[in-house]
Amino acid sequence: MEFLVLICVLVALTAANTKQFKPLSDEQITYINSLSGANWKAGRNFYPHELERAKRLLGVNLTEVMEFSRKHLTYKNVQVRDDLPVNFDPRTKWTHCPSLIEIWDQSNCGSCWAFGAVEAITDRICIKGGGQVHISTEDVNDCCTYCGDGCDGGNPARVYLWYKSQGIVTGGQYGSNEGCKPYSLPHCDHHTTGKYPSCKGDAPTPACQLACRSGYNKTYTEDKRKAKSSYSIQSEEQIMQDLVDNGPVTAAFLVYEDFLSYKSGVYKHTAGGVLGGHAVKILGYGVENGEKYWLVANSWNEDWGDKGFFKILKGSNECLIEDYVVAGEPQL
Repeated sequence: MEFLVLICVLVALTAANTKQFKPLSDEQITYINSLSGANWKAGRNFYPHELERAKRLLGVNLTEVMEFSRKHLTYKNVQVRDDLPVNFDPRTKWTHCPSLIEIWDQSNCGSCWAFGAVEAITDRICIKGGGQVHISTEDVNDCCTYCGDGCDGGNPARVYLWYKSQGIVTGGQYGSNEGCKPYSLPHCDHHTTGKYPSCKGDAPTPACQLACRSGYNKTYTEDKRKAKSSYSIQSEEQIMQDLVDNGPVTAAFLVYEDFLSYKSGVYKHTAGGVLGGHAVKILGYGVENGEKYWLVANSWNEDWGDKGFFKILKGSNECLIEDYVVAGEPQL
């Protein structure tokens, strides 16, 4: 209950303390870029009439994530070492893991909760020596009813418990024909015109199939990968240490209107109201122009933001991103 109260307070403070513009308008973008103290740049990712479509991509209830994590996930007390680096990018440390440089696309489906978890799980399996496989977002989104409601949203913390108890099969991105169950919803342009067809309407959750694609060389049960442990982390330095030691983590945060227009720099909420909760993969961190940041992969394809990635202010719990961090250790 206290988390719901906190979010309500933040919403009220936002309305009182930020300048209000029509969401996604040219005026809002111009205002953000005119601020001398802002360390990030906005641009056209979505058109104003696409606001409802953008909201569809936000499929996380933050209060439920926190309450579930407290009750069911172990809190990991990470021992922070003196040699913790100021800047860390896993793409230069674990160069044998190509998934670290990939940007995924949830299509016109509110499956961010599945992507945020599965992307980090995929990276950690490779980092720990389990091979270059992709874990299936299709399996999680369609079949883990315990985790959520598919394209209508879910809980990334629940994914980690399901990963440990039931396991998840492999599966690449749409059209890859990789693994047991590749993602079945096509890449589409959520925002401005790009290389993919425009997203059309809201995708229904695909039916759960407890079987691998035709021609795959394992059964559904044989293909499952499981976690040795799943846990939550809640302090800046402990999150940093876990990233350095084990690889990417999953986070959830509050999305405001201005985030949709992010292009570059270190994001900090500047204008507009709350739209919903979103799950992502934090892969690294650093300092840019004197501001600390988390390096994050989004799942709105590579046309959004900074080639699909974004940086968000670190150390001040910006948009509550440091409150909702979960991860797991793969069982190899």
